Amino acid sequence: MGPCHAAPASLLPLALLVWSSVGVSDCAPTETAPALHIFDGATMGTTYAVRVVTADTWDQPRRDRIRDLIQAALDDVESKMSHYRSSSELSRFNQTRATAPFPVSAETFDVIRHAYQLSELTGGALDVTVAPLVNAWGFGPVEPEILPPDAALLARLRDHVGYRKLELDPGASTLRKTDPEIECDLSAVAKGYGVDQVAEVLREEGVTRFMVEVGGEIVAVGLNQQGGPWRIAIERPVMAGGVQRVVLLGGHAMATSGDYRNVREVDGRLLSHTIDPRTGWPVAHQLASVSVVAELCVVADGLATALQVLGPDDGYALAVERGWAALFLVRDDTGAISERATPAFEALLDAATLVPAG
Repeated sequence: MGPCHAAPASLLPLALLVWSSVGVSDCAPTETAPALHIFDGATMGTTYAVRVVTADTWDQPRRDRIRDLIQAALDDVESKMSHYRSSSELSRFNQTRATAPFPVSAETFDVIRHAYQLSELTGGALDVTVAPLVNAWGFGPVEPEILPPDAALLARLRDHVGYRKLELDPGASTLRKTDPEIECDLSAVAKGYGVDQVAEVLREEGVTRFMVEVGGEIVAVGLNQQGGPWRIAIERPVMAGGVQRVVLLGGHAMATSGDYRNVREVDGRLLSHTIDPRTGWPVAHQLASVSVVAELCVVADGLATALQVLGPDDGYALAVERGWAALFLVRDDTGAISERATPAFEALLDAATLVPAG
């Protein structure tokens, strides 16, 4: 294993790495730089990237152990919380039409607890029970028979959406439906939770400098190989991509939700995959993307989705009221993008944690 040679960074969904060593093989320590260990793979229908910096070179058994632990942590999240796997805990809970308490693992309960709390904080803009509406618009595991769904169908489905129809018992680690027809969707938080789980695995292994990314949701801890903060870019929300702003992360998580990557065309219109659980319709406003910085990636992930639902005005107002660090990228009628940062995000700028692109 020899020294690093820089290679172009590859674009990741909605957030991307811009420090110089992305896309290269492992790097041995030199007189001026520590070792870099690179782990990449697939999970939850997307990709993951993990970068670990250590003062010493790891032997192959040590590398294999870390790789296996990373993959196992992500596989565990997917096996329990995927709504595409009929055998997952989430799918089995969704399939039941009973109102008796349903036992789940501590991990699944923890994710649903986070999603429920974020549902409360955002007034239902994030709603853990949005699954029937997501499925109706063709963004779930089952292709709908008719697109777009008619108003009558959406009204019927909305009768079975509402996080307050779900009861959580932390002592027993059970979920209970007060409406047997409700179904949960954890797409807005599962990737972020996976990031947090991998970060916890690395900490337990004594790693103090690392970056974990799953499908564009990121946590970065300590310093990168060059001895500075991890440089993560917020993507310019246009199909051509590019960098809107560079974030220097160290000890924080960041997640971004946007309206332009996962879309489908219905009757000549491009529809966002983000469904407003309050109306039953895909969001349609001028908020192109929103990025949230938080301590936990599961929280940043869920808040980014909720603020995307709320839009550029209501979302910004709630983020300011709650003290959340968020950057809103708003598209005007000409397609031009403008930035609107909350005071908490601006405070990070003032602390030199975030810097403009370039």
